[in-house]
This record gives sequence, structure tokens and C-alpha cells, in this order.
Amino acid sequence: MLTNLQITEFLNELASNSPAPGGGSVAALSGSLGAALTSMVCHLTIGKKKYAAVEQEMKNTLTKSEELRKIFTELVERDTEAFNKVMEAYGLPKETEDQKALRNAAIQEATKEATLIPLRVMKHAVDGLALAKLVAEKGNVNSVSDAGVSGFMFYTAAEGAALNVQINLSGITDSEFVGWHSEEVLSIIRTCRTKLDEIRDIVSEKINPSTKT
Repeated sequence: MLTNLQITEFLNELASNSPAPGGGSVAALSGSLGAALTSMVCHLTIGKKKYAAVEQEMKNTLTKSEELRKIFTELVERDTEAFNKVMEAYGLPKETEDQKALRNAAIQEATKEATLIPLRVMKHAVDGLALAKLVAEKGNVNSVSDAGVSGFMFYTAAEGAALNVQINLSGITDSEFVGWHSEEVLSIIRTCRTKLDEIRDIVSEKINPSTKT
């Protein structure tokens, strides 16, 4: 499993001439990094007298961020598995018309599945950005920069996953599927950009309070 590799091993695999793992798995990994940073800020806030008023909220947020970390980590594996299924479909025989039809159907089905995995990454990135904003607002101020990086990791996950959705959609012939999910991608990215801007403003204000207008 990719997620059982040491960091250097994963990077070596990523840098190799194998097309998987690729950008989709990296996008999901970005999400898991964002979730881990959110959890860290929660841990650095819980138990501190100064933040007693938000302790339960931080505990609840920690539970959510850890669940997100688990989901994103799973999606690192799922994205590579989905890509491999697409490659397997392309490898099916195509000597006869029946074989060609079966091969084309398998390619379309596998490509749809490979589209839905990064789309899940995008949707969970929205949830992650909401948590990052919360810990930026209410978490330990000494870790506000970490909350900011968390937000950027979730945003990177969304943008990176969007590219993978779009390249897969370009190979799908089902116009209804393509149209629906193309609009969904644009909507999610708009939401993520807004949330990232909000996080950036919160972090900037706390790091440089004198710049507040």
C-alpha cells in the first residue's frame, strides 16, 4: 500500500516512470496533510486554560479532522487503484467488433469511476477548509500559521483533484455525466477559493494585527 511507504519511498515511487501514483493521489495526500495540521492545532489548543471556552468545540473539530484524515488517506490509494483499472480496460483485446465494444464500454465505466474519486477529494476539501477556518479563528494563536497552511493544503487538494476530474471528463462520451460534473467542479472550486480567502484574512490579521483596516 502506498500509505504504508516511508516518505522517501513514496517520493521515489512518485518520481519513477510509472504513471501511478500521480497527481490524483498527491491531491488526496494534500488533503490528508491539511487534516493532520488541523488536528495538530486542536491538540495544541485543548487543555490550555486560555482556550477553555472553546475546548469542547476543539475536541469536536479534532474528531472531524481525524475522520477527514482517514478519508483522504484512503483516497490516496483509491485514486491509484482507479487509474490502474482504466489502464486494464485499455489493455483489453480489440480484434473483433464485439471485443471493441466491450473494451470501449469498460474504458468508459473505468474512466467514470476514476472521475468520481478526485471529485470526492474535492468535496471533502470543502469540509476541510471549514475546519481550517474554525481553528484559525478559535485555535491557539501561536499555531495560526499552521492553520493557514492547513487551509492551503485543502485548497491544493481541491484544485489538484479538479484537474484530474477534468482530464477524465474529456475522455467520457456520456454528455449528461460530463455536463453535470463539469458544473459541480466549477461550483466547488468557487466555494474553496472563497473559504481560502477567508482563512488567509484571519491568519494575516492575527500575525500582523497592526495591518487591520
